[in-house]
Amino acid sequence: MTIWLAIPGLGGSGPAHWQSHWSRALPQVRRVVQRDWDAPSRRDWISTLDAAVRGAHDEVILVAHSLGCALVAHWARQHAGRVRGALLVAPADVESPAHTPASVRGFAPMPLQALPFQSVVVASEDDPYVSVARARQFAEAWGSRFESIGAAGHINADSGLGNWPDGLALLESLHAPIHDERVVNTL
Repeated sequence: MTIWLAIPGLGGSGPAHWQSHWSRALPQVRRVVQRDWDAPSRRDWISTLDAAVRGAHDEVILVAHSLGCALVAHWARQHAGRVRGALLVAPADVESPAHTPASVRGFAPMPLQALPFQSVVVASEDDPYVSVARARQFAEAWGSRFESIGAAGHINADSGLGNWPDGLALLESLHAPIHDERVVNTL
C-alpha cells in the first residue's frame, strides 16, 4: 500500500482543513506531526519528516501544504527514501516579507533544484502567501507539473474546500489510486 504523508504548514492544519478531512477518512493518510507548529525550525522539521518517511516502510506520496512545500524541497536535497511523488499545495514564499510572516524565514532560501520524484504544484490566483508567478517558478525549478485552481485563497480551511475532491483527483494523477471506493464515499 502507498502511504500518503500529510505535511501541514505553519500552525498545522486545523480540523476543517482538507488535509484533516483526508487524515480522518482515508486509512493510507498519516499526518507528519511537528513538535512546534508556530515556531518552525527547519532542522527539526526536516528530521521529523525524514523519520516519517523512513518509518512508513512502504512507498510514500508526500502531500504538503504551504510551509510544508518548502520543507519537502529542503528534505529532498538531503535525504532519499521511497518517495513516489508529491502534491505540493500553495507553496509559501518563504523569502518574501510581503507574502509570509517572519517565522518562516528560517526556511529561506527556497531550494530551487529539481525534485527526485514526480510532483504537482497547485496554486491559487489570489493566495496571500505566494504569487502565481512565484508558485509557477517553484514548479519549473522543481520539475513539477503546475496546476492553477483559480481564486481559492491559500487553499486551506478558509477556502471552504471541505474534503477537496479536486485535490484527491490531482493526487491520483501521481499514480496513487484510492484502492477502496467505500473510503472515498465517506469523505
